Amino acid sequence: MNINLRSVLFAGLIAGLAIILSAATMVPIVGNEFDENLARFDLPPLGVGAIFYFTSVSLLFGIVVVFIYAAILPGMVTKYKAAIISSLLIWFLAYFLPNVSMIVYGFMPVKLTIIGTIWGLGEILLAGMVGAHLYKVKYA
Repeated sequence: MNINLRSVLFAGLIAGLAIILSAATMVPIVGNEFDENLARFDLPPLGVGAIFYFTSVSLLFGIVVVFIYAAILPGMVTKYKAAIISSLLIWFLAYFLPNVSMIVYGFMPVKLTIIGTIWGLGEILLAGMVGAHLYKVKYA
């Protein structure tokens, strides 16, 4: 396996930016529902620290999805199949399972969680495609 780490980092950061932009566009759709849910638990709305954390995690997700893409690419027929598989893996582990846990714990309403989980699937697939498009294979 000969992964171009420089390209993973570059493509991953751009993929992470796609996740950040996607998340920002979801805010008008859910409106104040998230803040209202936080208030239900006597928690304040998301502050600068939380926004910094989620921005950092989004960039990390972008890098990880491109790294997984680069790792499985040699065994795939097309780069888009590799991008979809790496994106679905991240979505399942980092979006779906934690979001279901939030419902089970009673922390998040089902409707809001379903919207976020489906939106997350779209954004991580977008990130995977962006990363696949930008990743440059390193030839030995």
